[in-house]
Amino acid sequence: MKPILTLLFGILLTSTLYGKVPEAKLKISHLTGDFYVFTTYRMLDGNPFPANGMYVITNDGAIMIDSPWDTTQFQPLQDSIESKHNVKVIMCVATHSHNDRTAGLEFYRHQGIKTYTSLQTDSISREKNEKLAEFHFENDTTFTIGQYSFQTVFAGGGHTSDNIVIWFAHEKILYGGCLIKSTDSPVLGNLADAKVRAWASTIKTIQTKCEKPNYIIPGHQGWKNKKSLEHTLKLVEDFKSKNMSK
Repeated sequence: MKPILTLLFGILLTSTLYGKVPEAKLKISHLTGDFYVFTTYRMLDGNPFPANGMYVITNDGAIMIDSPWDTTQFQPLQDSIESKHNVKVIMCVATHSHNDRTAGLEFYRHQGIKTYTSLQTDSISREKNEKLAEFHFENDTTFTIGQYSFQTVFAGGGHTSDNIVIWFAHEKILYGGCLIKSTDSPVLGNLADAKVRAWASTIKTIQTKCEKPNYIIPGHQGWKNKKSLEHTLKLVEDFKSKNMSK
């Protein structure tokens, strides 16, 4: 037994020294109470880059907000939630039309999970041949699932023209998706579909509608700093001053 353990330790040590230990494909972090953040990764510029989603355990089942970016993690995430909490995933809401949010909609729909996007997201997803949800909402909508209620909030364009946030008013948890930039991010990121001129106004509207959140979950990178709304505003203003005429 000792030679085997020694060999395994040697392999692990060598891999660590040479930087060959692979990144976790799926990370689940406890946020608070029945709320959890899940993170999956895609390679960007040769490095794994994280994308965040969230799930909530209710008395009626689990609510998933956005789907994994790594398509190989659709089933592992569902399995992890259902085995860890002994509940079924019953709902998935995507917050905008990019595939780091919508890629799992078709998969989860085929699993019998109710999938939702805004009508605006559905329209854009159809144009871009992204995955589609089964159900849609046109205006800001409040859902009550089990003991929890949350509201979808469209405050205007920013990262995309259709980006929404999810607001758990009682718990003061704001799921911002890619509209809100992590304080770890030095730049606004993917601007292919951005509405930069509207972005600051959109963030200010969210600050009014979703007052004093206890937690803010951005679409990418770290989420423990509660200053991400202010950070996003600064990034937008800096970008506009450097790249856009007034």
